[in-house]
Amino acid sequence: MAEPLDIALIQTRTPATSATGLDHVAPLIRQAAGEGASLILTPEATNRVERRREGRATLMAEADDAAVQGLSALARELGIWLQVGSVMVRAEDDAAGRAANRALLIDPEGRIIARYDKLHVFDVDLDTGESWRESKVVRPGERAVVADTPWGGLGLSICYDVRFPQLYRDLAKAHSDVRMITVPAAFTVPTGEAHWQVLLRARAIETGAFVLAAAQGGTHEDGRATWGRSTVVDPWGKVIAALDHDRPGILHASLDLDAVDRARRAIPALTHDRPFRSASDA
Repeated sequence: MAEPLDIALIQTRTPATSATGLDHVAPLIRQAAGEGASLILTPEATNRVERRREGRATLMAEADDAAVQGLSALARELGIWLQVGSVMVRAEDDAAGRAANRALLIDPEGRIIARYDKLHVFDVDLDTGESWRESKVVRPGERAVVADTPWGGLGLSICYDVRFPQLYRDLAKAHSDVRMITVPAAFTVPTGEAHWQVLLRARAIETGAFVLAAAQGGTHEDGRATWGRSTVVDPWGKVIAALDHDRPGILHASLDLDAVDRARRAIPALTHDRPFRSASDA
C-alpha cells in the first residue's frame, strides 16, 4: 500500500512581469511547503499574465526568466518537487517571435527534469464581438509529455488542452504508471463557471488518474478576469478538494495513489481500445 502523498495547489492572481510574478507566488509556495506538501503545483502563466503587446515584447528565454530562476532556487531551498503549471517564455527559433506556454517539473535539487509546451491554442470569434487569437502570440507545442516522479508518472497538460480527451488517453497509456495528470489553467469566467469542473471530472474518469488543476483567479493587471476554483479530482471522478473562490490561496490534498489501481480494475477502459473506421471515411 502506497503512503498518502501530500500535495498543494497554489492559486494565484499573477501580475504582469516575471519579477513580480515570482514575488507573488513564492510566499505561497513557502507556506505550502511549511505545511507539509511534498509536491506543489502552480497555475498556467505563473510568471506573468500579460496580453498587451508591449508587455509581450519583454519575454525572456527560459534560462533568463527571473521567475524560472527563482522557482528553481526555491525548490532546491525547500527540498520539494515543484510543478510549475506554465511560464510564458520566448519560444526558441520561432520566426513569428511568439511565446512558448511551457510547463516545467523541477526536482528537489532545483533541476528542470521535464518540459511541456501547450499543444492546443485558443482561437475564437465570439458573438459578443470579442476575438481571441492565442496562436498569434503562442507557438503550439508538438508532443505530449509524461514525467517520472517518486510517485509514478505525471502527465502534463495546460488549460485549453482539457477539451481534447485524446491527449489525456495518450498520457494515460504512454507510461506504465501514470498516477496524476496536471491541468494548470487561466480559465475565463464564463467558461469556468460552465465547464471547468465538468471537464476535469471527465478527464479523471476517462484516465483513471488523479487530475490536479491549479488555477489563476480574479481580475489581473491587464484587465483579464480568470475563474479560480483550483480543484483536485480522484480517479473515480470525485472532487476531493476545491477552492470556492478566485482569490490567491493554497489548496491542500492527500492522495491515496492506490485509488488509481482500484479505479482501473473496476473500469478497465484503457485496455479496451478497438480499431474502427472513421465516420469521415467514404
